[in-house]
Amino acid sequence: MSAPPAKVAEKSGGGAPQDLDSPRDSGSGSPTFIAALDVGTTCVRCFILDERCVVRGSAVDAVELLNPQPGFFEIEPESLWRKIVNVIRLAVKNAHLSPLDITCLTISTQRCTFLTWDHRSGEYYHNFITWKDLRADELVEQWNASWTKSSMNWFSYALFLLTRQSRFLAGSVLKLMNGQVTPRLLFEIMHNKKLKQALMQKKARVELLDSWILHKLRTGNSRDKDVEHITDVTSSTATGLYDPFTLSWSPLIGWLFGINSKILPRVVDNGYKGFGHLHPTALGPDWANTKIPIAASLSDQTAAMWGSQCFRNNDVKVTMGTGAFLNLVTGERCHAAVSGMYPLVAWQIKSKAIYCIEGASHDFGTVVTWAQSCELFENPADTSDIAESVFDTNGVFFMPAFSGLGPPVNDYRSASGFIGLSPSTTKAHMVRALLESIVFRLVQLIDAAERETSQKLQRIRVDGGVSRNDFVCQFLADLSQLSVERAENAESSIMGATFMAGINHGIWRNVEDLKCFRQVERIFEPRPKEYKTIATRMDKWVQAIARFSEWY
Repeated sequence: MSAPPAKVAEKSGGGAPQDLDSPRDSGSGSPTFIAALDVGTTCVRCFILDERCVVRGSAVDAVELLNPQPGFFEIEPESLWRKIVNVIRLAVKNAHLSPLDITCLTISTQRCTFLTWDHRSGEYYHNFITWKDLRADELVEQWNASWTKSSMNWFSYALFLLTRQSRFLAGSVLKLMNGQVTPRLLFEIMHNKKLKQALMQKKARVELLDSWILHKLRTGNSRDKDVEHITDVTSSTATGLYDPFTLSWSPLIGWLFGINSKILPRVVDNGYKGFGHLHPTALGPDWANTKIPIAASLSDQTAAMWGSQCFRNNDVKVTMGTGAFLNLVTGERCHAAVSGMYPLVAWQIKSKAIYCIEGASHDFGTVVTWAQSCELFENPADTSDIAESVFDTNGVFFMPAFSGLGPPVNDYRSASGFIGLSPSTTKAHMVRALLESIVFRLVQLIDAAERETSQKLQRIRVDGGVSRNDFVCQFLADLSQLSVERAENAESSIMGATFMAGINHGIWRNVEDLKCFRQVERIFEPRPKEYKTIATRMDKWVQAIARFSEWY
């Protein structure tokens, strides 16, 4: 994983080597070109793909993450908007196309990043507060230790025993987490005077990242009041405000925390036909004569599932980016997870919802970036060779817990650090310990997912920047005893957003038409002879968790 670029970069066309003659048209008599916008934590990207999913052009720009005080991680909205406009324009230019050539637009966004504003006047009450933000940490701890929370958990469990309904079992382990929108929104309502006043005057509303982008793209700068305030189900499902069992904003959560659901966007499914069109003024004068439909909007993790073509029950993908996210498809049943993993809507097309369970390790790529800033290596691409240059870590272990340790450990006060350093420790030992530690966390998530579903997994599909690291993938295969499948195209979120848009827009009929677009670059098979040694190392690493536990 490399650091994001400092300036906008245009990329030449890429993808698997395929015939680059004009693609087949989609029935309209003209070639098909899909603009896929991906707004992540570290960068904003736009790719132009044709009907064969060949990348014709792209552009990328870094997201400027603000850190106004410790634990606060924000994005200034208008700066982000300028970057979004710029990458779309540059990607079209890089593809040697005009705006009139674009068939449709699709959007993939990070989840649980939000702001509040007055959409009529354009006044923001604060910057985007990102999913990595920890400003509500004290509030989270207070709530999770409260009598109210404990009573609600016990009452939910009693209802589960009476009814055997999964939603009540999920309620029995319900708690607040910093990554959810709920505690950070509560914090702002409690401490932001402008927001408090605007709420009393009924001027403020909440925008998730996707709903804000949809609003801006559909209105330009016209402040059109009639544009629907909508978010897609895969962006709302992880907020902590949404009930995946009832497919609606949770009235219980709203009642408990005093959040009026009227300030939240209306939730729509992924096949929604009302996403509308790009406003002619949204992207500049060159786009004035266009009427480009927005064919899909979905979260980055759902996009990665689609990009990895995880469509069947028990398919599992692991995204190795800034954080690591494991998603296991559970089908049409919403599974009540109790290990610290959580049930989500994986996607919903019309009335049919498909569910998954998710577990996250929020410090994955961030560990690699931090180690680079500490000059343990110059280029993240070299870390695989550095780790392989030593036989083991020489007794050194690392705890990757800048944001605490998620499921199944669930200790969000844990500290990060090395343990076992000695005079003979080298940088190579430390780099290997870093990479091993993030795999240890992944294996914990895999084990938890298998326990939750009572299923033995056979294969996991990996994507994201860190998935290009051969040492990480092979170590994961050896320790998990699962085959690890890596696609040729690492841009799973871009591909997934493209796939969904293509089906919604009628370019492809169904997911069967998509199978030809996924090309596997390498399968890392487990090496049984390595298992005993590295499993012993993981056991010792697990013992080290107690040394870093409850530090903060």
